[in-house]
Formats: sequence, C-alpha cells, structure tokens
Amino acid sequence: MKKNLFKFKMTPQRMAILNYLKDNKDHPAVEDIYKSIITQFPTISLATVYKNLEMLKNLGMLKELSIGQDKKHFDPNVSPHHHLICKECKKIVDIDVKFDLNIPEHSKKGFEIIGSHIEFYGICPECKKKS
Repeated sequence: MKKNLFKFKMTPQRMAILNYLKDNKDHPAVEDIYKSIITQFPTISLATVYKNLEMLKNLGMLKELSIGQDKKHFDPNVSPHHHLICKECKKIVDIDVKFDLNIPEHSKKGFEIIGSHIEFYGICPECKKKS
C-alpha cells in the first residue's frame, strides 16, 4: 500500500484510514471504516471517508467491491483474487486460487478480456451453526 503514498498529502485522517485498512482482510464497508475512524476524529464526516476511499481506489491502492445492492466494500488486497460471500451475514473471504476460464470467442461479444473476478456465494460456518 505504501507505493503511492507520495502522490497525495498525508493528513491525520488519511493516515487513520490507511492504518485501519492495512492488512485488513474483513473487506469493510464505508460505514465500518467511518465508525472506527470517528473515535479518533470526532469531527470527520462520512463524506470525507468516502472521498478518501475514492482517492485511494483511483490510485490503485484499494479495490471497491460492489457485492449485492446493500453497500460497497473495500479491499486493500489489490492483487488478483476472488471472493466467497456468505448469503446470511455478508462476510467476505478471499480466495487466492487462479481459475483458468476459456471463454469462447462468440461469447466475448468483441471484448478483449483484461481481468476477471469471481464471486462464490454460500453459507459460512458460523451461520451454518446458527441454523
């Protein structure tokens, strides 16, 4: 994550967001990040958190995950990987396995494939225990 830090002014709020995201594998939503940061910076707004996350995403330091329609989640792991998503609690887990997908030319509709992301849905072990 440090590779692009020189491209913007480091404010205490940005540092707090970066520290929260550092090695975070929970794929937090904006609201989760905001709730954590507001304890240190009571005057920070949700809009400021959004703006900073957007900037970090544009710098290639974060991936934005739009899982379902409820909220956006952020992933500091920008290397190619896939996700498991619990349909009950919405927990997101990384899958670091490469899947070789051979898409027939006629199915590509003229697209040049430059990347892929696969989402697998299921029920996590914790939710399975509850039901």
